[in-house]
Amino acid sequence: MHPVWLNLLLSAMCACNISSNPFTLRLAAVLDDPMECSRGERLAITLAKEAINHVSNLSVMGKVEVDIFELVRDSEYETGDTMCQIISKGVLAVLGPFNSPASDSVISNICGEKEVPYVRVAPEDILRARFPRFSPLDLHPTNTHISLAVVALLSFFNSTSACLLCARVDCLMNLEQLLRQFLISKETLTVRILDDSQDPMPVLKEIRNDQANTIIVDANVTVSHLILERASQLGMLSIYYTYIFTTMEFSSLQLDDLLVERYVNVLGFSVLNHSHPYFSDLLLSLNRSWQENCEHAPFTGVPLSPALLYDAVHVVVSAVRELNCSQSVGATQLTCQSPKIWEHGTSLMNYLRMVELEGLTGHIEFNSRGRRFNYTLRVLQSSSEGLKQLGEWHSEHGLSMKSFVRPLNVTGMVFNATLTITTILENPYVMLRPDHQAREGNERYEGFCVDMLSELAQLLHFRYHLQLVADGEYGTLGTNGTWTGMVGELISRKADMAIAGLTITSEREKVIDFSKPFMTLGISIMYTAHMTHPPSYWSFLDPFSPGILLFVLLAYLVVSCVLFLVARLTPYELCNTEPCLPDCCKLVLNQYSVGESLWFPVGSIMQQTTAVSPHALSTRCLSTVWWFFTLIIISSYTANLAAFLTVQRMEVPIDSVDDLADQTTIEYGTIQGGSTMAFFQNSQYKPYQRMWNFMHAKQNSVFVKSTEEGISRVLNSNYAYLLESTMIEYHRQRNCNLTQVGGLLDTKGYGIGMPLGSVYRDEIDVTILKLQEDNRLEMLARKWWLEDKCSKDEARPMLGLGMENIGGIFVVLLSGLLLAVFMAGLEFAWMQQHTRGLRLSIFTDMLRALQWILLCENGISLQGLRGPDTLGQTHTPVPGECMPGSATCSLSNGMVCRTQNSCTGPVDSPSLRLEPEAILAPLGCTRIRICPECRGYKGLQMGPPPARENIPELREENV
Repeated sequence: MHPVWLNLLLSAMCACNISSNPFTLRLAAVLDDPMECSRGERLAITLAKEAINHVSNLSVMGKVEVDIFELVRDSEYETGDTMCQIISKGVLAVLGPFNSPASDSVISNICGEKEVPYVRVAPEDILRARFPRFSPLDLHPTNTHISLAVVALLSFFNSTSACLLCARVDCLMNLEQLLRQFLISKETLTVRILDDSQDPMPVLKEIRNDQANTIIVDANVTVSHLILERASQLGMLSIYYTYIFTTMEFSSLQLDDLLVERYVNVLGFSVLNHSHPYFSDLLLSLNRSWQENCEHAPFTGVPLSPALLYDAVHVVVSAVRELNCSQSVGATQLTCQSPKIWEHGTSLMNYLRMVELEGLTGHIEFNSRGRRFNYTLRVLQSSSEGLKQLGEWHSEHGLSMKSFVRPLNVTGMVFNATLTITTILENPYVMLRPDHQAREGNERYEGFCVDMLSELAQLLHFRYHLQLVADGEYGTLGTNGTWTGMVGELISRKADMAIAGLTITSEREKVIDFSKPFMTLGISIMYTAHMTHPPSYWSFLDPFSPGILLFVLLAYLVVSCVLFLVARLTPYELCNTEPCLPDCCKLVLNQYSVGESLWFPVGSIMQQTTAVSPHALSTRCLSTVWWFFTLIIISSYTANLAAFLTVQRMEVPIDSVDDLADQTTIEYGTIQGGSTMAFFQNSQYKPYQRMWNFMHAKQNSVFVKSTEEGISRVLNSNYAYLLESTMIEYHRQRNCNLTQVGGLLDTKGYGIGMPLGSVYRDEIDVTILKLQEDNRLEMLARKWWLEDKCSKDEARPMLGLGMENIGGIFVVLLSGLLLAVFMAGLEFAWMQQHTRGLRLSIFTDMLRALQWILLCENGISLQGLRGPDTLGQTHTPVPGECMPGSATCSLSNGMVCRTQNSCTGPVDSPSLRLEPEAILAPLGCTRIRICPECRGYKGLQMGPPPARENIPELREENV
């Protein structure tokens, strides 16, 4: 029944119970609308009051008055003080605020304590404590019903994946039934909550990347308007998304100016009854007030809060008049300090729960707990013609859709389109062809990105026009808030796409869209690699460091000394000097003299044998260990010798980014206005901050305009260039003097840039993934990157080593030859100096010896003999010398022999080591047998022995 006629009927029915002095129906309304230009709540209360007083018999029913109290902020203390003022005036009921949860809790508790009816118009807040004995009356739809309505709508649209976007954390408790529905089903629901900044852009981008087909928004009108505005900028009002609002304020949103042409479903719930007679009056009044107070802002329609307050006034008045039919109701002034309660409060609350009427928010009816039920939520869709009702959801009967506008299919929007592509010249991504002046249009360009764009155009069937960016920059945010370069052209929509080595960054992602990364990379350091010093004559010593060579020399000396000591200590190194003559006198000697102890390790380390071999176990153990040591040393030397002789290595004074940050000798920088500069500028890592401070202090000299300029500075000065690793790899393979120092400083990707909300983004993403799966992008990378001239040079047949590599070994050989000749001269002079009966000078003897060598004569030189008639001359014999008539002769092996199979040890003088064939016969030695140990000579036949009486007695001093 219409509220006007209901009031008239109640007035007629209760006229008999009204006293002659009607009382004033005083109500209190607590408002919290902070906007000065928004007077919707005041206007709604005024319209409701005027409508009731206009049709009522004031002399019988009394006048309705509503005292309005405004909250400056949502404060429990201030609300408590306000409530104490309200109850002191004696009110019949309190109408609560809409957007103040803390104040709502205080009002509910005070009203419950004083038993003053409290009619709530705010959304249900289950986190707030309620007064247990006197719960308020809720006009707003319950959270349970809202959740069930959302679930029904999702089922109708067959949305298997959805995202709940909350402006506050408590929406998770308010929409508990919605969450439960997804928990027991196979559908997917993700939850995202706005941060304190209430900026929905980052969250919306995450939702778009997740490709959830439905977004459920739980926020107030202001935040909801901002969410839709950002979603429109991102192009999310497309076939992939169905927006559903749970705030019941969808009808107050003006969405026409936000929607793009390819919108699909922007849905919301509303309880407003547009067919109510006073709905148009409220709408006109709100519009007039808005124009008077807020000329600068557009009118947003009828909010839910004024409509609920309008109905709240009618609900309270209806219940009071109904109660007046049975008893006289009068207001009582109360205080917060007194425990006194209103005696009619409980009765009025019972009558309030029994009210049924049709209001601006549809059918109004309450259950025993004061919750609203048996009402309808209208499902509205925003369109270019305004709001259109698709159906309704009834709290008892569920969802009933009257019509359904299916999503517009915007797939294939890039098909047969002509796109403007902005790019920048950068090797090897986009380059001018060598004959570009003779070409036109897109044919002037080549490179990796050009080939990738051609692949995309063939798969998606679109045409394109390449144009170079005007300012030659990738894109940075200026001090005035504008973007430069390719990013700026995308923002101003001068281009449909930007294809280049454009790095995906968080700052750029806020203003433009990026495709899936088509290449991953990171920042690294490019530096020039200087060749090591040219090879010298002593390059063969490089495999071992000077320290190792010194330790090897010390080891040799130590082993020689230990060998000499051990051989002298052990008795098993004393051996018979004539093992082949059994009847010989037993004369034993130790073969490890100082000279032999020094010579034996030398022969081992040179991998050669010596005449001396160990016999004792101790010396053999020592020799084995030394041989193993020399095996490892020689093997290691041989293994490294080839590399040190043939490979010329690069030397770099820095090894990592930390080395670069800790020095100031080498200047370093990056490209002006690029993502690498932004990386160091925004980095929180201390070494990177030091590098940025260094570059910022020298920004006029370390920043370059292009990569080519940076590479030129690297090659021609002491400068390190910071840029992407892919660029370093490209230029390094084409210039052997360039190298990459250290690893990657970060990890990022290159993507195709597009304006926010581009309808081509999803198709481009799918196609890039397809190119990656088919290895097409890998093939293009190999085509434009792999041109390793340095590797090709190394793959050629190796040239022979020159004198600059191994010339030092010839120096060593020549030095050894000169040393041997010098030592031979010293030995010759030493022996001649100690020979008795000298008649000629040492110089003359040396010349005659050289003459014998050149004439290939037998070099037989006995002690004390001179000249060519030496063998026929008579001289004083010396011990060990083989003379005519003597039975003793000197063999070439240094042994002294006798005719009676007797022999002595080696003669001290090395000048008597003569060849047996040349000396034995003239000296009168008879049959001599020399075993294999004595040089292998045997069966030598000599002349008859001299007479026994001519042989001098062999004494020990002659041996």
